Amino acid sequence: MIKREDDEEYIDLGQVIRVLWKHVVLILLVGILFAALLFSYARFFVTPKYEANALFYVNNSSISLSSAVRISTGELSAASDLVETYLAILQSRSNMEQVLEQSKVDYTYQELRKMIDAKAVNSTGLFEVIVTSENPEEARAIANTIAAILPDKISDIVANSSVELVDYAVTPHERVSPSYIKYAAVGLLLGMVLCSGIVVLIDFMDDIIHDEDYLLQNYQYPVLATIPDLTAKSPKKYGYGYYGSNGKSKTKGGVA
Repeated sequence: MIKREDDEEYIDLGQVIRVLWKHVVLILLVGILFAALLFSYARFFVTPKYEANALFYVNNSSISLSSAVRISTGELSAASDLVETYLAILQSRSNMEQVLEQSKVDYTYQELRKMIDAKAVNSTGLFEVIVTSENPEEARAIANTIAAILPDKISDIVANSSVELVDYAVTPHERVSPSYIKYAAVGLLLGMVLCSGIVVLIDFMDDIIHDEDYLLQNYQYPVLATIPDLTAKSPKKYGYGYYGSNGKSKTKGGVA
């Protein structure tokens, strides 16, 4: 795999490709094995998670839902920037404890804070609060509790701004994680990369002279002579001629 030319050594990429192609079946099998292992791990050992979303509208100053067609780009940008402020207000300790009390879930406020996120909807005045939980009913209950208390909290704290509820959360029926396809794809890629690395490393460390081609590819020296392998057994020959495989003289009709 390493070629020497003018006292310099370099890796022959062509030889690397040939080595990988020679073991392509093994590499694919190892990749499939890793894919099956990670798929099984995600299927049987990773707990599914669900997301429930409550949709809100940011009523900032003169912006109103009825005049949405006349909202300027600057106003939309200002409304989107308020999402981070609203999320920080929502995730304050007092608000988290109120959500815990009303939704009757068994978490600390730090744990609940990690379950809640918010994002603007396509740079509009709309934003959604996202609750992620292992229990879909629990995710819906928390999101709707937030929908009940957030508008009043925002109007009390942020001057000339308010939040209007657009849509309550519903019970999610499809998981958002884990993705079995992603786990399998990562396993396939990981297995193939690891197997390819091991195959190339073994070939790289192999310094045994196997044949004449090895000398020609790696040292570019002419081969003047070869020594035959006298220990190799010649294949047995069978036939119906005058001499059979046991060296005794035979005729076509039997032993001569």
